Amino acid sequence: MKFVIGGAFQGKKSYACQIFQIEETAVTDGTVCDRDAIFQAEMLVHFQDYIRRFLGEEEFLMELPGELLRRNPEAVLVTNELGYGVVPIDAFDRKYREIHGRLCCALAKEAREVHRVICGIGTVIKDAAV
Repeated sequence: MKFVIGGAFQGKKSYACQIFQIEETAVTDGTVCDRDAIFQAEMLVHFQDYIRRFLGEEEFLMELPGELLRRNPEAVLVTNELGYGVVPIDAFDRKYREIHGRLCCALAKEAREVHRVICGIGTVIKDAAV
């Protein structure tokens, strides 16, 4: 699996498509896809929205890293970083931010590659092939 992180509107999707040679038509949007689409997606963008949509299914989310690696080990996931800034007042938003962060840590640990994109410029922060 490959994991691409960065702030909102930083060019993560364009970067990932270019680096991993993925056509825009092969990109699955986590904002609107069904729950199991992540297991077939070549690349899933808006992973943070995917997590938010299925937050009520905590057991599914906690098993997601292992299940994803088992069922779709070549997937490319693209997500916003959410852990910076002010801690949300709303309990749901705090829980969402925490679960998203924990899932990102688990996925990054298992990913072959992790890239961070800022202003459209990617930096490889993990490459297991090296």
